[in-house]
Amino acid sequence: MAAVLTEDSVKTSSISVGKTSGDKPRAAVIETSDVLVDLGIWLSGVESFLAAGHISFGDVAEDKAPNVAKEFRIVHSTLQRCAMLNALLLGKRNGEKGAITDEISFNDLRDLSSVLRDACLLSEGMIHSNNLGPSEWKAWSGMLQHRFSTQRGFTKLIRHAETEGEKYLPDCLLRLTETKEELSTDHAELALILPRFAKVLKWLSVVGKMLDSDEPLKPSLLIFSRINDQIFEMTTYINNRLERFHDDEAELFGSLDAASYTASIELKKVYSQELAGVARLRPSPSVFARIETAHSLLNDGFQQILADFAQLLDPSTDVIKLFPSFRAKLDRSVTLRDELERVVKIVQATESKPEKKQIEAMRKLLKDFMKGSVRFLFYKDSETVERFVEEILITKSDGDLVPLLHRFGAYLETLFGLISMRAVLAQQKIDGK
Repeated sequence: MAAVLTEDSVKTSSISVGKTSGDKPRAAVIETSDVLVDLGIWLSGVESFLAAGHISFGDVAEDKAPNVAKEFRIVHSTLQRCAMLNALLLGKRNGEKGAITDEISFNDLRDLSSVLRDACLLSEGMIHSNNLGPSEWKAWSGMLQHRFSTQRGFTKLIRHAETEGEKYLPDCLLRLTETKEELSTDHAELALILPRFAKVLKWLSVVGKMLDSDEPLKPSLLIFSRINDQIFEMTTYINNRLERFHDDEAELFGSLDAASYTASIELKKVYSQELAGVARLRPSPSVFARIETAHSLLNDGFQQILADFAQLLDPSTDVIKLFPSFRAKLDRSVTLRDELERVVKIVQATESKPEKKQIEAMRKLLKDFMKGSVRFLFYKDSETVERFVEEILITKSDGDLVPLLHRFGAYLETLFGLISMRAVLAQQKIDGK
């Protein structure tokens, strides 16, 4: 990083990248186009996060003048990442003049590099301050927004990432958005809306790669900040289109209305619950649990919406072929749901009849569950289940065990309901399996 900030030469390296919206990242030597998109995505996150103010995702400070050092550190970390990505792009041609794309020139990147360098050096000093409040944040974010707004490269990189992100679709849906042929009214309507879903999934794929590679996750809040803006813009756009829709009895009208409603519900669930206050959380497991859940809710939900659109176009569409990751998710979810149902039944049976033989059978099943299917739960749920099971295994008195089993059984019933609502199980319910 020191080499980046002093404008020394920087060596490029191999980075894992993903090529489709349904696959996990795979190892490959990073291409210039991949760096451009990643840089544009992170810069868009900076733009949205700075514009949102100092309170992160519904986090309400207890005092009148909250310390916003956490937000400063998160932005500082992201500025460093952006500076490194920009240096990788500049290092591709060793400073040679010219254009890196039809729109983005190396001069654009050099100018942006200067702004990023200054921002990193200034924020390095600010994050060591003992007291950073809303006034400091307002001045700092305002200055950054102004500096970035004067950089052509900043705007061009974000626009480039959005253009590429709009292509992050399964082939059958991508062909619809790119076709030059005349489309039916419904298909033309869908072709206008699909790119907005694609952008959300592209931005989420960056968070997915961070989860897979065990990177520090708080900087992903900037990505989620942009996704928040994207989903709000998308649902507003869909609702406006629905108000002028030619036939409110059409199947597409119902699908778009359901998609808008689902996106709004997931948006509220993620940003008012999972991500609220994450910037101020200290334990890494808690941060991982919140980010993992937020990513999964949005990613799985939006993939399922796209799968529904694909089946609307062609009822014979195989969802697994659209998103290969669905197969593993579906298999794990089915296994988890079935195992969890067995656990619920034996816990409730033991609560009703706490005999020695029944208790031993229950404890054996719980041990097997903890060795197997529990890993398919979200991290935060697996932690809760683990605490319950540990307490059950060490409790000897029936008088203490019965109320414990009652609480555990109630929790498991709620958990079973949530598992059954997973997006990857939606199609199975439709098929009656």
